[in-house]
Amino acid sequence: MGCGDACPVVPGRHYLNWSVADPDGAPIGVVRTILGDIDARITDLLAALPGA
Repeated sequence: MGCGDACPVVPGRHYLNWSVADPDGAPIGVVRTILGDIDARITDLLAALPGA
């Protein structure tokens, strides 16, 4: 879920490029697992932010 080389580089910014499975055509159980993975990554990211 990234934009690859098309992203502009802004000094002082930190970019994360998460490798996430493609849910296209996957059974609902797999999609839920992917969503859970994304949710956990976001939760961890928010907890790591300054002032969190």
